[in-house]
Amino acid sequence: MKTSLAQLRASKKWQQEHPNKQRNYQYGSYARKFIRDVANREQLLQLQKMINDRLSQL
Repeated sequence: MKTSLAQLRASKKWQQEHPNKQRNYQYGSYARKFIRDVANREQLLQLQKMINDRLSQL
């Protein structure tokens, strides 16, 4: 089913009004895809350490 013109306009308007939320959503999406589909064991262990370090800072 094709997206309506009104929905396309609404999506574009939201993206323009919320650039930080849009950027954070994209970063999270990229990170999840990398972890799920691309990363090897060594990379996952490195990410795990980085995540633990970041969590301890919060």
